[in-house]
Amino acid sequence: MKRRNFIKNAAAFASITIMPSSVWAMAKNGKVRTAHIGVGGMGNADLGAIASHKMVEVTALCDVDSNALAAAKKLHPEAKTFSDYRKLFDKLKNKIDAVVISTPDHTHAPASLMAMDLGKPVYCQKPLTHHVSEARAVRKLAEDKNLITQMGIQIHSFDEYRSAVMLIKNGIIGKVHTVRAWSPKNWGYDGPAPTGSDPVPQNLDWNLWLGTSPERPYKDKIYHPGNWRKLLDYGCGTLGDMGVHIFDTPYTALELDVPKTIKTSCRKPTGFGHPEKNVVTYEFPGTRYTTDTLKWVWYDGPGAPQDHKDLRLPGGEKLPEQGSIFIGEKGRLLVPHWAFAKLIVDGKYEKVAYPQLDKADHYHQFIDACMGKDKCSAPFSYAARLTEAILLGVAANRFPDQTLHWDNASSSFAEPEANKLLGGEYRKF
Repeated sequence: MKRRNFIKNAAAFASITIMPSSVWAMAKNGKVRTAHIGVGGMGNADLGAIASHKMVEVTALCDVDSNALAAAKKLHPEAKTFSDYRKLFDKLKNKIDAVVISTPDHTHAPASLMAMDLGKPVYCQKPLTHHVSEARAVRKLAEDKNLITQMGIQIHSFDEYRSAVMLIKNGIIGKVHTVRAWSPKNWGYDGPAPTGSDPVPQNLDWNLWLGTSPERPYKDKIYHPGNWRKLLDYGCGTLGDMGVHIFDTPYTALELDVPKTIKTSCRKPTGFGHPEKNVVTYEFPGTRYTTDTLKWVWYDGPGAPQDHKDLRLPGGEKLPEQGSIFIGEKGRLLVPHWAFAKLIVDGKYEKVAYPQLDKADHYHQFIDACMGKDKCSAPFSYAARLTEAILLGVAANRFPDQTLHWDNASSSFAEPEANKLLGGEYRKF
């Protein structure tokens, strides 16, 4: 089923009048009634964090794995349970106020589009979508319907990262010309596609797990529950997983949009898995916080990052395992993953006066926004652009050592073959 037909069919579920996003009918007790799609793994963490808000009433739970669903049901015995999110929407569209989506990447857009078409605010895990075309479609629908949305990029609200954004915007290192970012995680797979098939576990609905992705025989320990991030049809590799987190702070601080060029150094494509090691070089148009253009280099996989003078720390100190570093006119700013930034000037650390910030809870911010009491800091209007930049790098790993040229206005590459990777057909399931 083509994407446009899926979206069109999703509209068939919409039978309610769409009200402004903060004034829909809630439960009689005034609580926000939530539906959770994907409740295992990160979905379980999302469920707990959303449910911890005192004004949340968990109304529906959905998962293709009956074990994960049963565990969530124990925590929320009053919630209705489903294995198919389409049936959830069909039966409870008038009894839920907001939707939380914590599935593998390939289901983010299909579920989000259907929820938003019903006028529901959506909290969706990162990366926002699996394809660039989906990111643009999700953003457009959210804006057309004026919906409350939030991408699940929790560190966006952490003090460490918010303070780094303010330091850069206050000119602590002047205009930035280069950003280098890295993660040694290995959400890649360089081996061959598996052959044969294994019996599908009784607790798993394999057809629903595949959803809109191409049909494929089940293989034990290859897809569910944990390795799908490594595979082209379901995940976005290390760049799509950790890159979204680590790119977020520089992307916000420098007010970037989408890149002009992308070039990846990696192994040749296999058609099945993402490369285990990538070096992705972006060129972004300049902003008021950068020089005329910005160079952005991403390293991932075992041993990342590669040695470079920009990455050498005072006293031969070892780099943090994951993080980024801004290189500006007046110095460098090191932003470790999950730690406060460090200022480096003339090869030495300098003291930093960190700004005082109000505490922020990324999950509760979404619920408060649904109630008209706050605004989301990572709405789809922002998240879709960040995701698009990430996904362009993911696409480039199918064209190693070739510079791809991206046109923002036409949302297409100058290289025709690369445009085939911007979307895909949805399977009817």
